[in-house]
Amino acid sequence: MTQTYFITGGAGFIGSNFVAHLLEKNQNVVIFDNLSRNGSKMNLSWLREQYGQDAFRLIEGDVRDSDALDKAMEKMDVVAHFAGQVAVTTSVMNPKEDFEVNALGTLNVLEAVRKSKNHPIVLYTSTNKVYGGMENVRVIERENDYAYLDFPQGISENQLLDFHSPYGCSKGTGDQYVRDYHRIYGIPTIVFRQSAIYGPHQFGIEDQGWVSWFIIAVLTGKPITIYGNGKQVRDLLYIEDLVRAYSAAIDHPEVSAGKIYNIGGGPENCISIWKDFGPILESLCGHPIEVAYGDWRPGDQAIYISDIRKIKQELGWTPTISAKEGITRLYSWASANRNLFG
Repeated sequence: MTQTYFITGGAGFIGSNFVAHLLEKNQNVVIFDNLSRNGSKMNLSWLREQYGQDAFRLIEGDVRDSDALDKAMEKMDVVAHFAGQVAVTTSVMNPKEDFEVNALGTLNVLEAVRKSKNHPIVLYTSTNKVYGGMENVRVIERENDYAYLDFPQGISENQLLDFHSPYGCSKGTGDQYVRDYHRIYGIPTIVFRQSAIYGPHQFGIEDQGWVSWFIIAVLTGKPITIYGNGKQVRDLLYIEDLVRAYSAAIDHPEVSAGKIYNIGGGPENCISIWKDFGPILESLCGHPIEVAYGDWRPGDQAIYISDIRKIKQELGWTPTISAKEGITRLYSWASANRNLFG
């Protein structure tokens, strides 16, 4: 069945990959994006080259503009809200703008949906940062990484919320508003609390998108700084697997509406950010990589691994692309498109 999808941040990394997935399925797509993100215009060019100049409709707009959202939201079947300020460090430097984009922007999207005629499904990308530092979770330090003492399957949706950093607060505010608009207004909303997502068309920077950033830095000769000791652990999820999870949730609102899902690679796809990742990257590029070390950054977790059993059980989804395979794919894409990174 053909539906109309409204994608905020549709020119970004996750957004453009989801748009490509939808266009492959011959869905109608409206992209709402202010094109401020590095790489967004290149992602639009890729989508047009791949699927045609008129494959989607572009509205150049900002989620802080409630009037623009109200006008654009009519007759949408699905709203995927990806637009946002994405870096913890940026939120610390400019907390007001971070709040306006992430918290107020999300409320604007929800209000536009509430006032629309269709009451579309709303998919929201939240973050594991809503769980904060998880000081009550016991962690052990090992030779090359950290591990949970009591949570071998990772952190579930039952973990207490504890917003750390302005970014955690703003994304957590959006997270709770999205959930509550299902409870109060009956809108079929879905929240994905995401771990480390990576893949092609990601223009990572030092403050955000570390897998992509390390690869780009190596290919372009830029210096790499590891903040902390490099043993920090994340569960990696390749973009193709994430997009499949979105579709599974959207296709089954009778199951997913009003739900929150922790989404990541899970225990089978966790990796320390340099002690494990560094040797893989050195193998791919064929030479040793020198790095500098700096202090831990605000809000950084020693370890975060998603417990993905809920989405597996309810929607039958599971990751299919291993961390090593995904990193190799991303390195191949970045190598072939080195000219995009300046």
